[in-house]
Amino acid sequence: MQKNQTVIERLRSTSHLFVGNASFVEALYGEYLENPASVPFEWRTFFESLGDPPANTHPAANAQLPGESGKSKGKRISTPVPSPSIVSQKGNGIPGTIPAEKQSGVRQLILAYRNLGHMAATLDPIQLRKPMPIVALQLSEHGLTKDDLDTMFDTGNIWGPKDATLHEIIRVLQKTYTRNIGVEYFHINDLEQRTWLRERLERTQASSSFSPKFKRQLLERITAAEGIERFLHTRYVGQKRFSLEGGESLIPLLDTIINQAGATSAKELVIGMAHRGRLNVLVNIMGKTPQELFKEFEGHYDDTEGSGDVKYHEGFSSNANTSAGPVHLALAFNPSHLEIIDPVVEGSVRARQDRRGDHGRREVMAILIHGDAAIAGQGVVYETFNLAQTRGFTTGGTIHIVVNNQIGFTLSHPLDSRSTLYCTDIGKVVQAPILHVNGDDPEATVYAAQLAVDYRMKFNKDVVIDLVCYRRHGHNEADEPSATQPMMYEKIENHPTTLEIYTKRLIEEQVVTREQTDALVREYREKMEADECIALSINPDISYPFIANWSAFMDQSWTAPAHTRIGQDTLARLGKLLTAVPEDFTLNPRVRKIVDERCKMINGTLHLDWGCAETLAYASLLDEGYRVRLTGQDSGRGTFFHRHAVLHCQRTGASYIPLRAFGQGPDWFTMVDSILSEEAVLGFEYGYSTTVPNALVVWEAQFGDFANGAQVVIDQFLASSEQKWRRLSGLVLMLPHGWEGQGPEHTSARLERFLQLCAEENIQVAYPTTPAQMFHLLRREMVRPYRKPLIIMSPKSTLRRKRSFSTLEDLTQQDFQLAIGETKDMEVEKIQRIILCTGKVYYDLLDERERTSNQKVAILRIEQLYPFPSDRLAEILEPFRHVQDVVWCQEEPRNQGAWYSIQHDIRRRLFPGQQLRYVGRMPHAAPAGGILQKHLERQKKLVSEALSMKTTAAVLIDAQASISPES
Repeated sequence: MQKNQTVIERLRSTSHLFVGNASFVEALYGEYLENPASVPFEWRTFFESLGDPPANTHPAANAQLPGESGKSKGKRISTPVPSPSIVSQKGNGIPGTIPAEKQSGVRQLILAYRNLGHMAATLDPIQLRKPMPIVALQLSEHGLTKDDLDTMFDTGNIWGPKDATLHEIIRVLQKTYTRNIGVEYFHINDLEQRTWLRERLERTQASSSFSPKFKRQLLERITAAEGIERFLHTRYVGQKRFSLEGGESLIPLLDTIINQAGATSAKELVIGMAHRGRLNVLVNIMGKTPQELFKEFEGHYDDTEGSGDVKYHEGFSSNANTSAGPVHLALAFNPSHLEIIDPVVEGSVRARQDRRGDHGRREVMAILIHGDAAIAGQGVVYETFNLAQTRGFTTGGTIHIVVNNQIGFTLSHPLDSRSTLYCTDIGKVVQAPILHVNGDDPEATVYAAQLAVDYRMKFNKDVVIDLVCYRRHGHNEADEPSATQPMMYEKIENHPTTLEIYTKRLIEEQVVTREQTDALVREYREKMEADECIALSINPDISYPFIANWSAFMDQSWTAPAHTRIGQDTLARLGKLLTAVPEDFTLNPRVRKIVDERCKMINGTLHLDWGCAETLAYASLLDEGYRVRLTGQDSGRGTFFHRHAVLHCQRTGASYIPLRAFGQGPDWFTMVDSILSEEAVLGFEYGYSTTVPNALVVWEAQFGDFANGAQVVIDQFLASSEQKWRRLSGLVLMLPHGWEGQGPEHTSARLERFLQLCAEENIQVAYPTTPAQMFHLLRREMVRPYRKPLIIMSPKSTLRRKRSFSTLEDLTQQDFQLAIGETKDMEVEKIQRIILCTGKVYYDLLDERERTSNQKVAILRIEQLYPFPSDRLAEILEPFRHVQDVVWCQEEPRNQGAWYSIQHDIRRRLFPGQQLRYVGRMPHAAPAGGILQKHLERQKKLVSEALSMKTTAAVLIDAQASISPES
């Protein structure tokens, strides 16, 4: 029997399986074609994954494997194979017989087109890269010749009649798989999804029969896409706009997605994109008026508050009419970090779905528009894809569009932009179908959009549209692209525009006349000059009932009062529910001990620890009608085995979440152990927090320095989005921080970086020292009419420190304290030094003061570092105004921590005669050392020097010179 050369070709070129094993794999595949049950189960599964099997079913294909139960509920997929003898067929209309090898060859040719046809498709508008000659698509590779073209073969009833000539089969295959659409779907393991795509593609031959009316509308959209670019190019010569020219088909593609999604139950669409083509989308899709855009080009903005941003980063929202009702559109604000908007959009979509109760994830959908170089080059793209089907982050499938200019910035060679065949290969990590489409064919683009929406809505999975186009100008309009891409831009300069190509096509089809097309161009320009809304379906009269109302939080001061204490009866009721465990639920002995101790804490027989106080804060907020969402790596249990918000039965593996007993339903509390990602997960949580004002959204880093991996989100969104875009967020970051000898990487949350970002009351930075302070800090974030990101330097070893506890009264009789004065009764007149500090080092100082019975030093804590609590600091300093010696002590190196950022704030509040000095580590490049013994020695000396009354100069602790005068 003829061996399947398509599969052999594929294995040779793409798989490690063939290395040194060619003859073995080839022989095994031949055995599989004859009798699937004759090969091992693992190999049978692998060969099945390569494509649709042949037509007839061998009885042995359903044979029960050794060890399988006859009552198994799993499905056994039958494996059709050709009969090993002769297949009765018709040839040239005359009944006859065809060798089975021929029939099998036809089947394998069909599989080759389905699997590899995209490589031969005519995708590149400027034909810079010709379609690849695919050996596997040649007749000879399957034992067929030209003499077989008129022979009738069994098609498996896949399209049209069950029987068709080989010539007819090839014609349909070529039209379906090798024209202006190339589809990759053989990497999808799910047979139902693969079959659905195959049947949809082959039934329609990857094209739609559009009416003349629709084609005229499509021409109008292409006219609009080109029209705005031409208008801006002549009116604002040389100004950056990151033109869409060369990729104009994006506009009808988006129009189609909006209408198709609206027709299949979508009510909201959230769009994320970088700057390329953004102005075009704002005007032609979102409904921004030309006059608004012109003002921005001329440097005039209606909203003068904040620092503002460039016009091609701006967001927008509007409401559009579709055949099934209105759809709300939101284009997210985006910085220049290209793909960083991806997880932000996904988080916003998930929040909107939760707000609507859209558990089927069909009413709100994400659309992400990528660049070809960015989707292949930016790591956050992979991280975002990896979130797609995880329970805490899924949004039910995203439609990804790649505006594939076939060039990254000014790359001189495409081989430098990536290591994969396609820039879209990243989509295969979630087995998303990839639809490559020639951007000069608007009708093919619309077909791809319709297919993408239908697939997403049916399977709730991601899908990728690769819009292969080009960039008519350089990276921006002042660029000279031919300096680095002379051959490409010679082709582009002589290449007609998409509008010219489609206009010519419709004139030849007698759908329009030249006069009508000229009128479309003229009418569009007139609308631009008349400041009319150009987006076809935008309706400003539609009301949007699910809008997030942030008006109550705008322009509020951080000094707004916040009463975060709760009543004793409420606390007892919450605690009882928090510590209730189902009777048949078997806890791990260590967890059982923690739960039992929490019962005692609620009863007042034990002091409150951090885990109990924190979960009480969540329970109280849920009880008051706020949603709570907590995510992070190992956050359910807690990295340091302290939280246990999720309990696990040791007998059944079932989970129980006590906090879901509160709120208006179990979904009001979300607890997610996230994937091992910082950038995408933090971006997701930021997006979520911007969409739900009355939800406490918390992201916890496993160790504080892990936030380094999400620095772009922190810089571009958390710290600056309000100033740039007037976008508020109440996102809370918990970053474990403290010097405990764990080495340079698990020590510092880089407190200094957050303080350096602080300005104009943009964020809050706190370093609480007690469980009660954490309780009040979390509650304050919701009950106060103030929404700014909150950065918490959270505890590690302090979680179990004996001195680090709180009482029930601390929760019921006080609120959050910005700074805490001396807590020990001391003779004030004997105090000769004041130590100011924050966080964990307080307990080191306290222990040493007690050990040495030092009665001459008072220790004061600053719990909120920004906005700096100047008035509160003055209050706690007041009893000690006669003390001239004031020391700032920190365990971080001098160039890190809080010293450089807050010393001027402290000095402004000192009383006359008081002088501020620094006691702490020397400046270091790394946050901490990696040798425990040296760490302990340095920490001991640091604390000793801070308390020593012999010290009169600024002291720096270092490995070489433990004491050094301030330079």
